[in-house]
Amino acid sequence: MQEIERKFLVHSLGFIAEAFHSQKIAQGYLNSTPERTVRIRIKDKKGFITIKGKGDESGITRFEWEKEIDLHEAEALLKLCEKGAIDKTRYLIKKGNHTFEVDIFEGENKGLIIAEIELSEANETFQKPSWLAEEVTGDEKYYNAYLSKKPFTTW
Repeated sequence: MQEIERKFLVHSLGFIAEAFHSQKIAQGYLNSTPERTVRIRIKDKKGFITIKGKGDESGITRFEWEKEIDLHEAEALLKLCEKGAIDKTRYLIKKGNHTFEVDIFEGENKGLIIAEIELSEANETFQKPSWLAEEVTGDEKYYNAYLSKKPFTTW
């Protein structure tokens, strides 16, 4: 139940032409403290509850548990979430043996584009696409829980 993930800013929309799938995502937080977050998410008309722990020193590895829940339950739980919903469109792009998830944020986080890649181990190598920019792994201001409280448009 460990998530090993790296995050990057994205400097162009070139990834859209490479995407094999896209999906709208709406999410909110029942708890958004740095030590543990409890997230409710609706994606592709499916509901999910996710619990994440605090990341390691590098920010690459942290506890993650996720379970699919009934869509109607997810919709009801979203209404109980803390102020500051996250709305985004996610694009999936295959590069080598990995899949990048690139999120174009909407609403109060409009203008922010973040790419994530999940790895099997922290020092795993991967092919870096030309549209990747600065790495922001471990920078909490790029975590969705942070963005729900302090949106990108207010920076």
